[in-house]
Amino acid sequence: MAAEGEEIVKNKQVIFRDYVTGFPSESDMYISSSSLSLKVPGGSKSVLVKNLYLSCDPYLRILMKEVQINSVFASLTPGSPVTGLGVAKVVVSDHPEFKKGDLIWGPTGWEEYSLIKKPEALFKIHHTDVPLSYYTGILGMPGMTAWAGFYEVCSPKKGENVYISAASGAVGQLVGQFAKLMGCYVVGSAGSKEKVELLKNKFGFDEAFNYKEEHDLDAALKRYFPEGIDIYFENVGGKMLDAVLLNMRVNGRIAACGMISQYNLNQPEGVHNLMHIVYNRVHIKGFVVFDYFDQYSKFIDQVLPMIREGKIVYVEDIAEGLENAPQALIGLFSGKNVGKQVVLVAKE
Repeated sequence: MAAEGEEIVKNKQVIFRDYVTGFPSESDMYISSSSLSLKVPGGSKSVLVKNLYLSCDPYLRILMKEVQINSVFASLTPGSPVTGLGVAKVVVSDHPEFKKGDLIWGPTGWEEYSLIKKPEALFKIHHTDVPLSYYTGILGMPGMTAWAGFYEVCSPKKGENVYISAASGAVGQLVGQFAKLMGCYVVGSAGSKEKVELLKNKFGFDEAFNYKEEHDLDAALKRYFPEGIDIYFENVGGKMLDAVLLNMRVNGRIAACGMISQYNLNQPEGVHNLMHIVYNRVHIKGFVVFDYFDQYSKFIDQVLPMIREGKIVYVEDIAEGLENAPQALIGLFSGKNVGKQVVLVAKE
């Protein structure tokens, strides 16, 4: 029973059903609703937020596994809301750094309202002359991933040959545009004719190809990179990585960002062309964007003017309604999304 003056609201949630093996499905999540008091415990330094946008990201598939073999991610909890990144508005705050009405992005629940017990992980949104949804993408974690992976990990130089897999996604589309602004030759691969056209006509890639139409990935890469690849931004893994290793130039760099082709496999594919790393002195570095969050202000200072001046563009695929979040997330693994997949929960 609510105390006098206490506001109670219905809180729709996307609940994670149980751990997943193989390809995930919408039935691995379900919609539920509970009651929530719009207050936070005194002295807890927690904040209660109203979620506006949720980010659908491939790494969430890793969180659906029962056993995590790394220290980066913690598994989702069966019977509890899916957790991920989102944009939200502070409703009630017991934390000195946040006040009612503040806009934030960071870790939150897949629900209408979330109690954030560790708001230190949240980023305040200070610039609202761009769409708020951008803070799930170009100005959020994917944008930071593209920026850190390209500039910090790849150490690019003008005129180099750059290849990006999953190039029309939330990260790839930005890496390609950063590379073009630096004066590089840029080729991307994607999984449909529509996405290939997007890469060439919207994002300004020099070339792009549909990997699903290529029976020989090595031959395809030799066609687009007759002199070899200087930088490969790795989002796919498996057969694509194997083919890339055959085409890297001496002292080439590979930024290992993700390997989406492997996430749904019970037994990951092997990579066979590893000796080419030795022959061509290839530098491969895996990276996690969280390690670069301390440079967020530097990132904003560089990328926000690019957006305002129209030097880079961003494509989003927005699903409306929390009830459509499971479908939007699962669609990532069959390439249904065009651009960054976002879920609109509520308008500000």
